[in-house]
Amino acid sequence: MGSIEGLQAVTFGDDGIFPNSRLPLLIYTAAVPRVEVSAEAMEALFAAAGWVPAWRYTVYPYHHYHSTAHEVLGIAAGSAQLQLGGPKGRAFEAAAGDVIVIPAGVVHKQISKSDDFLVVGGYPPGQRPDQFRGEPGERPQADENIAHVPLPPSDPVTGRANPLLDHWR
Repeated sequence: MGSIEGLQAVTFGDDGIFPNSRLPLLIYTAAVPRVEVSAEAMEALFAAAGWVPAWRYTVYPYHHYHSTAHEVLGIAAGSAQLQLGGPKGRAFEAAAGDVIVIPAGVVHKQISKSDDFLVVGGYPPGQRPDQFRGEPGERPQADENIAHVPLPPSDPVTGRANPLLDHWR
């Protein structure tokens, strides 16, 4: 399983347009050692923890969030600056080996990236993402969806309930 030495928990509040979450976003710095990191290593890490690796791509360059699923991003190659928590949130540097666990409702977007930036994305079992962008009228349904997303049974890095559930209860 991955490392939890560099774990950071960050909470973003509802800004009136984007819901964000009372649950903190978790950033695991160097969850996979830089010398071992690859898309296959990230997929194996998530699968071993019971999270479903679903795609290899990048992070969209616009603010968006998912109301029907929590999401894990494993940085498989390169680096990027990501805006987390929406326009009123914060910019974070993400590099190969890092893992970011995003609670349903938390806004994210890519600000800039290296040419080789690659992300493996995944979701807890039984969860499938939708996508919202902060458009007028979407909040009532998004808020209802977010309220019903169950907590995942395991942490996508450790494969155990913790530390994710320590932060999310």
